[in-house]
Amino acid sequence: MPVISRFYGILIAMYFNDHNPPHFHAKYSEYEALFSFDGTILEGNLPKRASTFVQEWITLHRAELEENWRRAKVGEPLNSIAPLE
Repeated sequence: MPVISRFYGILIAMYFNDHNPPHFHAKYSEYEALFSFDGTILEGNLPKRASTFVQEWITLHRAELEENWRRAKVGEPLNSIAPLE
């Protein structure tokens, strides 16, 4: 599972050939959640503060997430995405 970004102890990753809808995995400590590109949690959970950081990060990098999803679907290497600062 390629990690595409890291910030505040949160790992953001995407799987190759993962199921629809487009999403990514956010891991923080023992928590994990799947987020859609509009910031909705599809599965799992994160602490409120970590979830807020992830949603803020999505607003800054949605186009890059969509490009990485496209790349993952065709087996191309994923691009790193800048962390939340």
